[in-house]
Amino acid sequence: MCAMQDDVFGNPVSDEMALQLLNRLARNDGMQLWIAEVAGEIVSAGRLEPVTGTQFAGIWGGATREAWRGQGIYRALTGARALAALAMGKPLIHSDSTECSRPILERSGLVAVLTTTPYSWSR
Repeated sequence: MCAMQDDVFGNPVSDEMALQLLNRLARNDGMQLWIAEVAGEIVSAGRLEPVTGTQFAGIWGGATREAWRGQGIYRALTGARALAALAMGKPLIHSDSTECSRPILERSGLVAVLTTTPYSWSR
């Protein structure tokens, strides 16, 4: 899953995120990892992160391989994560999204309330 997301986002494949997610799963804090696969290949993935003590859950890391875009896979994966959030008692969803994902999320009912500008700072 992490290697596919690294590839989709144009990052070198590394074990760092996979190790972080394994550590999170070990905490058993409700985080869920979701994938869509075709013939054993992961073609889309994302995670669901409930926010403790709130009615919110975050949907993060959503990515779909370019060859599989436009077929409703990301939308279905997002819908499945939203249903899982509701089952956890989390009726509100938050997400940062790319310009590719934002229209899909908005068609699904999410409303953009602000934008962020990511920066990498180094000393």
